[in-house]
Amino acid sequence: MSRQLVVLGEDWGAHPSSTQHLIRRLLPDYRVLWVNSIGLRAPGWRDLGRIGRKLGAASTRSAPQAIPEGLEVLAPLALPWHDQAWARRINGPWLASQIRRRAPWLEDPLLWLSLPSGIALAGHLAERALIYYCGDDFGALAGVDHAMARECEQELVARAHLIIAASPALAARFPAHKTRLLPHGVDLDRFSAGGQRPADLPRGRPIAGFYGSLSSWIDVPLLAETARALPHWDLVLIGPHQCDLGALRGIANVHLLGPRPHAQLPAYLHHWQVSLLPFRDTPQIRACNPLKLREYLAAGKPVVSTDFPALDGYRERVVVAERTAEGLAEAITRAALDAPKGPWLERETWSALTQHPGASAATPAGEWRVLGVNEGRHSGAGCTPWAESAAALNRDGHPAAPGSADPRRPLRRTARAGDRGREPRRTLGDPDPSGRRRALGQLPHPGQSGAASYPPATSCCASP
Repeated sequence: MSRQLVVLGEDWGAHPSSTQHLIRRLLPDYRVLWVNSIGLRAPGWRDLGRIGRKLGAASTRSAPQAIPEGLEVLAPLALPWHDQAWARRINGPWLASQIRRRAPWLEDPLLWLSLPSGIALAGHLAERALIYYCGDDFGALAGVDHAMARECEQELVARAHLIIAASPALAARFPAHKTRLLPHGVDLDRFSAGGQRPADLPRGRPIAGFYGSLSSWIDVPLLAETARALPHWDLVLIGPHQCDLGALRGIANVHLLGPRPHAQLPAYLHHWQVSLLPFRDTPQIRACNPLKLREYLAAGKPVVSTDFPALDGYRERVVVAERTAEGLAEAITRAALDAPKGPWLERETWSALTQHPGASAATPAGEWRVLGVNEGRHSGAGCTPWAESAAALNRDGHPAAPGSADPRRPLRRTARAGDRGREPRRTLGDPDPSGRRRALGQLPHPGQSGAASYPPATSCCASP
């Protein structure tokens, strides 16, 4: 029987999230069913267009972009009231029914949830283990029902066998004995290559550029004031407009290009002089680990950023600016004078993070795939090689019990066929009162005595 994985995350192909990067690299060894998002809040009038698109997608078996071999995509239907227990009770069997119709080959899969609302599905697929991949602080994410996200996440954390957190700040919120830290990687080949200069890039002045969602975490007033302070520079912003950008409109040297396909971003990046991370100081940003930080660095271009924890470990490669127009303008000018340091992230590629470093003839490449904490410390030259993860998948597809003598010993299941009992509700940091997860072993948590040496806050929300 082939190893099988059911993933519930954002819509496949909507944006290049960390979940999609990781799952792509597990495909050689897993048959994957990707289940598109069922949302994180009740819909409003502004969502009518999106609802129509999702209803259309649910009626077809195709996805909006090419699907890699070994992966299938399901656009499901679900009730949007995820904060209501009655809706979750309906959604669970309903989602499972749609999944089994779409993928009749499923048998005893691993269930990977990247959205807290996916907890409704837990226990309805006779899954061998439940994995929660947390890449964002959903309780602080813009456009999300925060109370609903926290309630769903609390239940998901209580029931998950393994929690993978994208940043130390996120990992610190979860029970230490089953939480693993997996920082984001980078597609080094793509972002170090560049490409032909895009026709819509302005010419004649140096460019300070940003790509990503232009949302509430972007310091729009700071960018507007900085553009006025640097009339001899062009400010290029690429991405969907998800907040009020009125302060930027009408400024001659500000160029709002709108969204561009991810595959085209390296060409823009290689033809501007400075890359920007102009974030506000918010709870979401303090917990995040932007993918674009590594993408910027992979291109070897100067990076200027406002301060936030994920810069730890990269500060010698990033110019950190004050949150003032004068401070940001000075940092941009200073960064442009620095000689490019060149790509240096070979050990932080997605492939490196998902490939067990000790693979050999005795352990075929890909037999062990990292799904959890890799130990290591950032040095001036980058990252030391990752040590063996305690939370790998063994040849039977079971997450290995951290610290166990036999890494092939399966986890205890939350739900087996015919058994849909729920574990007692606990707060996110409570110890396991029943001891039912002792088989998972104990791993010191970042910040605790005896903890492994983790890379300092180098993780990102997939959103900023």
